[in-house]
Amino acid sequence: MENSAKLHALTQLAEKNNRIAAHHYQEKNIKRGLRNADGTGVAVGFTQIGDVKGYDIIDGEVVPVDGCLFYRGINVESLVKGAEGEGRFGFEEAAFLLLFGKLPTEQELDEFKELLDEYRVLPPQFTENMILKIPSRSVMNKLQRSILVLYSHDDNPDDTSIDNVLLQSIKLIARIPTIIAYGYQSMAHNFHDQSLFIHAPLKGKSTAENVLHLLRADNSYTALEAETLDLCMMLHAEHGGGNNSTFATHVVTSSGTDTYSAIATAVGALKGNKHGGASYKVKDMVDHIKSSVDCSDEQALADYIDKIMAGEVFDGLGLIYGMGHAVYKKSDPRAVLLKRKARELAVAMGKLEDYELYEKIEMLAKKAFKAQRGEAFEICANVDFYSGFVYELLNIPKELYTPIFAASRVVGWCAHRMEQLLSDQKIMRPAYKTLGEEVLYQKIVER
Repeated sequence: MENSAKLHALTQLAEKNNRIAAHHYQEKNIKRGLRNADGTGVAVGFTQIGDVKGYDIIDGEVVPVDGCLFYRGINVESLVKGAEGEGRFGFEEAAFLLLFGKLPTEQELDEFKELLDEYRVLPPQFTENMILKIPSRSVMNKLQRSILVLYSHDDNPDDTSIDNVLLQSIKLIARIPTIIAYGYQSMAHNFHDQSLFIHAPLKGKSTAENVLHLLRADNSYTALEAETLDLCMMLHAEHGGGNNSTFATHVVTSSGTDTYSAIATAVGALKGNKHGGASYKVKDMVDHIKSSVDCSDEQALADYIDKIMAGEVFDGLGLIYGMGHAVYKKSDPRAVLLKRKARELAVAMGKLEDYELYEKIEMLAKKAFKAQRGEAFEICANVDFYSGFVYELLNIPKELYTPIFAASRVVGWCAHRMEQLLSDQKIMRPAYKTLGEEVLYQKIVER
């Protein structure tokens, strides 16, 4: 039997014996996806770091409200407007707040930035040996492996005391932007025959400025471009303890493992299309729409969105990527803030028509969902709907959309890891109910 036939037969066997019928979950009241029947998340712990509000529970019913995101109790909109109003970058301030639980003084913020500057450069020979000699077609894969290899460059990698974990966290926050920039350059050079540019990080510059500096051949960027990327990074830095990658951080941290293993696990979770990979899918979907229908014809566009939802076109899954969220029903505050900045950037770059297409798709998708599920149904654009468009305007390759998300969310992961270590040392060990009865072993000649 040929290998392909052998694998096909094994695949059929695997599918037959690994599929659990949906009715079992309902009969046993199993919380699939750790969700309650009304879609709310199952409570598994406490956190003081981030809070996500998208609905109220009134008389046992989920009632959508305007979405709010809080970092250590501070509305993220206030944090963004505070930084913008004072004409400075906000990601580092948000990082300090999430890690230490308070807004920094000017001196504290300056000292924190100096620490990040100190650690942006990768360890000796790391770039050559880990990134350039072993290129990967996935920057997220390269990032995950690189984080694990950083364990070997740490003199005290398994120490889970908070002073050591904090140092490891600061180093990771500083180094991940450098890793993803070099990882992309290596990928583009080895797999797409592009020129290789390896620039050194700059001291005295923000994280957003350094990302643009490291990615561009001529190191150039405008103030508006840097401000926009900084906003993206602020909005992606934290999203409560229940999002998939942060929950993965909690689970793995509870085992007592090292920081590098915990954060690499979170990167693996973020890589999925249902989590951090969604902005990539939004761009693919919009590109498909633009190539398939006259987008100036609103009715034709609406009809095509209906076809996507019916699974007749695009990827056949019936999803409008970037629409809907597990918590936000009425509005995603991150999408609201990013949408405003996206328009500003689109106007500056002569791409207003492209922005208006996204806005039109958002509006028509909302109508389509209401037509399908009733006028009372609430759905909103999530942050991924506009983040991919913003990255496109910034000329950031789509292979970096999710890695930039990771470079931002590592702040939240590290904050949650410290909270877990300090507050709850009990290993997470939920229960799975076993289906089926005891089966007697048979000798091989009797099978």
